[in-house]
Amino acid sequence: MDKKPYLSVIIPAYNEAERIPATLIDIDKHLRGADFDYEILVVNDGSKDNTVDVVSKFLPLVKGLRLVGEEINHGKGYVIRKGMAEATGKFKLFTDADNSTTVDHFFKMIPYLEGIEGKKYDIVIGSRDIKGAKLIPPQSFYRRILGNLGNIFIQLFLLPRIWDTQCGFKCFSEESAARIFPFMKINRWAIDVEALALGKKLGYKIKEIPVTWVNDTRSRVKSSAYFGVLRDVLKIRFWLWTNRYKITKQK
Repeated sequence: MDKKPYLSVIIPAYNEAERIPATLIDIDKHLRGADFDYEILVVNDGSKDNTVDVVSKFLPLVKGLRLVGEEINHGKGYVIRKGMAEATGKFKLFTDADNSTTVDHFFKMIPYLEGIEGKKYDIVIGSRDIKGAKLIPPQSFYRRILGNLGNIFIQLFLLPRIWDTQCGFKCFSEESAARIFPFMKINRWAIDVEALALGKKLGYKIKEIPVTWVNDTRSRVKSSAYFGVLRDVLKIRFWLWTNRYKITKQK
C-alpha cells in the first residue's frame, strides 16, 4: 500500500478458521465504499487450526488485507501490540474476530477522533453499558453479574467513570498508540484495561460510545478469564504506583 491509510483494523485471531471468513466479508462490505484508505491486519496468535490458510485465501479478495503470523500462542495482548506496531493508519482500531461489534461503528467514532463534535479525543471505545447500547441477545445473568462486579472493581482501582473496559472495539490515534502500546506488559485478557490506564496516565482523552454487540454463544472467553483480568488489574495498579512502566512525562 503506497498511500498511508486513514484506518488500520487489527483483528487478533486464535483458532478462528470458522468465524473469520464472515468477519472479513462484513468488514470488506462496510469499508469498501468508504471515502478513505484502510488496511485490515489479521494477527494470527499461533492458531492450531487452519486460520492462516483461510485468511490467506482472502488476501486477493479483500482490499487492504494483510496477515501477520505468530507460530506460538502468546495471548490477545501480545498480538494486539504486534498489530499496533505493524499498522500504519492515522487511526488504529482493534476488534474481535467474531465480529461482535461491526466495523461500521467506526464511522460513529470519527466525529470524536477528528474533533467534529467540538471536543477531540485520542481514544474512542465501544461500550455495552451506556445509554444507547444494545446487546443481542442479552448476556446470561451469570455473565452480567460477573461483568458488573468486575467493572466496579476496575473503576475503583484504575478507571473511574469508564463503564465498559472489556468491549473489544477500541480505536486509538496514531500518536496515542505509538506512545501507549510500547509500554504495555500484559499478554492476555487485561490488554484493554492496561491500554486505557496507560492512556489516562499519559494524559490522553478517552470517549465511550454506545455499540450494538452481538453475543456469540460460541465465545471462547471462559469465566476464569474474568478473574484473570481482575488479577492483572491489581498488577497494573501496582506497576503504576511503583513506576514499573517508567513513564516520566505526561502528554
